[in-house]
Amino acid sequence: MSGHSKWNNIKNRKGAVDAKRSKIFSNLSKLIRIAVREGKSGDPKFNPSLRTILDKARTANMPNSNIEKAIERGLGKSASGVSIQEIAYEGFGPGGVPIIAVAMTDNPNRTAAEIKFAFSRNEGSLGSPGSVMYMFRRSDDGGYECTMPMVIEDKHIIGSLKILVEKLRECEDVEDIYLATTIDEEE
Repeated sequence: MSGHSKWNNIKNRKGAVDAKRSKIFSNLSKLIRIAVREGKSGDPKFNPSLRTILDKARTANMPNSNIEKAIERGLGKSASGVSIQEIAYEGFGPGGVPIIAVAMTDNPNRTAAEIKFAFSRNEGSLGSPGSVMYMFRRSDDGGYECTMPMVIEDKHIIGSLKILVEKLRECEDVEDIYLATTIDEEE
């Protein structure tokens, strides 16, 4: 009768449900941070995109403490009073594809370690400052545009690149990812 414990079954089901909720909450908090930063206001009365995302967060039963933390981070503050800074991490993906991962963080050492781990586990490498930036320029909306795009036709490289981008998006502090190539999502 081993493996038929009622507690074990409850624990496994609860763990699966908690993992799904955690992923939803982290995506919603990232959307809240972006809406606050773009709307330049943490007040939903003056920021319609924030109001829409807050409705989604309440529908998903996101705790108010998580919502408040996301709004504070979007405004550039953290709970401990440390200012949040924007850092662009440069690296190379599978096939030598240049990548810029823009992060908003209160702890650059932790964020650098997370991003380096994501690169190293997914056929990439974190580059030194300036190693990739020369291939991009700042766009009008504050993002980056590639000035020298690459064309990649190898399906293995494209698949590995998609996995790397997904792992980088899972990092909590990463806000945007810019590639020197285009990836078709329907492939």
